Amino acid sequence: MEVESGLSDKAQHDLKVIERALNGDSRAYTELLNRYRDSVYYVMLRMINNPSDAEDLTIEAFGKAFHNLAKYVPSHAFSTWLFRIATNNCIDFMRRKSQSPRPFDHDEGEEDEVEATVASDMIAPDELMINRETAASLNRIVKTLKPRYRRLIELRYFEDYSYEEIASELSLPIGTVKARLFRAKVLILNMVQSKSSGI
Repeated sequence: MEVESGLSDKAQHDLKVIERALNGDSRAYTELLNRYRDSVYYVMLRMINNPSDAEDLTIEAFGKAFHNLAKYVPSHAFSTWLFRIATNNCIDFMRRKSQSPRPFDHDEGEEDEVEATVASDMIAPDELMINRETAASLNRIVKTLKPRYRRLIELRYFEDYSYEEIASELSLPIGTVKARLFRAKVLILNMVQSKSSGI
């Protein structure tokens, strides 16, 4: 992928990360997600004013962006492209729910001004990608996770435990449960993306 000279240093760095992702480096996907997750979540929350839906929409936006990463054309920054996907997806979601979206105009570079203030104990895992996987496929993926993540996923999705029940079962603060489940979802998202892209 040719680096556009008119892009900022940050945007040019993103292009290099994208190139790594397209070449099969799963860590590159994680780097992009970690870099923009909180900013995208903040925008979703501003638009929809519902933390749970904002969390779901955040991961769904990354899922769509990663699935279409090969179609990204670097005439604009990756962040601009990502935020466009996220906001359009959020608007579609609200239309399906017959809500009126809160206006949010995103200018290139604005994500630099968005402070990542979303605490980990506010983050719940996205349900969307997991629900789309078959049980057999999900089982194979879960078995590759570290034990502490695997047990959380098993309790949450296979045994249908609530966050409170998981916290009680594992003697963990509920914030820790949510944060670790979110991390487990990120790992699964990367694995699903790699599988669907043939990486």
